[in-house]
Amino acid sequence: MSELRVLSIYEGFFSGGARILHSDVVLGLHGGPQRHAVLSIQGEMHREATRQRMEDDACYRALRNAGVTVSALRHGPEPGGLPEVFSAPELAATARAAAAADVVLSLKEQPLALLNHAGLPYRPVVACLHRSDPENQGPALDALLAGIAAGRVRACVCCAHSTREAYAAAGVPAELLHVIPNGVDLLRFRPDPVRSVLLRTSLGIPVGAPVIVFAARYAEMKNVPLFLRAARQYLRREPGGHVLMCGAGMTAANPELRADIAAALGEEPWLAQRMSLLGVRLDMEAVYAAADVVSLTSSSGEAAPLCLIEGMMCGAVPVATDIGDSAALVAGHGFVTAPEPEMIAAAWAEAAARTAEFAPALARSRERFSRTRMVAEYGALIERVHSGAALAPLPEPRV
Repeated sequence: MSELRVLSIYEGFFSGGARILHSDVVLGLHGGPQRHAVLSIQGEMHREATRQRMEDDACYRALRNAGVTVSALRHGPEPGGLPEVFSAPELAATARAAAAADVVLSLKEQPLALLNHAGLPYRPVVACLHRSDPENQGPALDALLAGIAAGRVRACVCCAHSTREAYAAAGVPAELLHVIPNGVDLLRFRPDPVRSVLLRTSLGIPVGAPVIVFAARYAEMKNVPLFLRAARQYLRREPGGHVLMCGAGMTAANPELRADIAAALGEEPWLAQRMSLLGVRLDMEAVYAAADVVSLTSSSGEAAPLCLIEGMMCGAVPVATDIGDSAALVAGHGFVTAPEPEMIAAAWAEAAARTAEFAPALARSRERFSRTRMVAEYGALIERVHSGAALAPLPEPRV
């Protein structure tokens, strides 16, 4: 039996949970019955006040180290977002990559603006959806619906039930929408007292001090100002507490974040002494292991936030606003809170005080959040899509 050839199309290699998760899927499936390759539309992006080169990205390096072919259409800096027009050489390169594949995966719906171009080889496309607000994705939703109408998109992976419901309401046929819940590497993300002590020591945080972690890129949907207002309330009431902020743009080099911090702390700027801006970290398992609480204050877009899952698997109690599937993820493991600074701060305090109480439930949920389970489900869906495409010929390109 020949290998099933799968091509993934990325908008670019920039920091974010969807790229981490999709790269995990590719790594998990490559080298067995399936052979995977990745084509990134952009080789460098400027997002979240951060220059992000493909070659510097941890996912890129992991894929290359595993023998996955990774290439890019464009290598120069881009301000963010997909180009509206693709050159003839770029379309030719995409055609060659697609022709060498049996199935194409689109990481989110944005790359469909490229894949829908007339003249590209017809290959069954699986669109991997990771948000719960298709109406806020600009022309990407139109590209998804156009790909479905043209017969290119044969299935959509939804990382959360909220994603499935939102895209069904937006006009995607329900029979194309398949829910595959997110999973993480349980060998990497686990409680680890040694890592906890080392990370805390490196940041000058006492072993017993309560620590709140916010792992998110600097983006409007993450509602960073709300998190910072809650941090002010928490640090004021917990004199030993510390707050760690990780992700693209979560550094002092980001002037917008500096302005947000100044506005949130107001007349108490000294509270920032117990706030650490860590930026993009390659050792998030250590950061989560050192945390008592992992929090998310998003106001839109979230589906099944990877930071909540990773944090929980390392023993941190989750506290989140009710966006996407966050409430379902947190149920029985932590707290869902209204988007009010005082209520969020109070939930952090209660969560930090009850870490031992939540530990058994977090331990019992590990299998539910297994990356092994997730990768197997992706692999099975890809095989079903390929088999279906082999039985039902793809439509001829429209003239």
